Amino acid sequence: MPEASSLFTRLEYRVADRLFHTRWLLPRSPRTQRLTLRLFKRCAEAGHPDALSVYGHMLFHRSSSPQDKARGARYVVEAAHAGDLKAQYQVAKIYEHGCAQYPRRDEYAVTWYARAAEAGHYLAAERLARAYRQGELGLALDTEQAAFWQDLADQRATLQAPATA
Repeated sequence: MPEASSLFTRLEYRVADRLFHTRWLLPRSPRTQRLTLRLFKRCAEAGHPDALSVYGHMLFHRSSSPQDKARGARYVVEAAHAGDLKAQYQVAKIYEHGCAQYPRRDEYAVTWYARAAEAGHYLAAERLARAYRQGELGLALDTEQAAFWQDLADQRATLQAPATA
């Protein structure tokens, strides 16, 4: 039965993702938005890593209640631990700026930025390069490290840039 449940969760996530990213499928009505959020929530509660990342990000950045923001941060952290690249970057930002549930911790921010950068997130690599150049996040000024992370960021950005024909 867990396989069927997992299959159903993956299917629900695909529907939610399509509703979220495709404007022509259904109009962006409040009803469609509620359905999309409900599907993301169900998938996140079932532990789907991508849903944890997307729904957690929505809750953390768009909710007005502290409880929803805290739940969103928890979901993002859970997705980051599951290996989601975008969530790793978001966790680094959460620790860099702090929030009620996760106080500012520069060493955690650096760790998560490094994980995300090494996995291919060019914004994380750029943030580390800037931190080493300017001595931010509790890091000492280090031009070699700054150059290393900037080179990595440039390589990742080139790979992620859309091809022009």
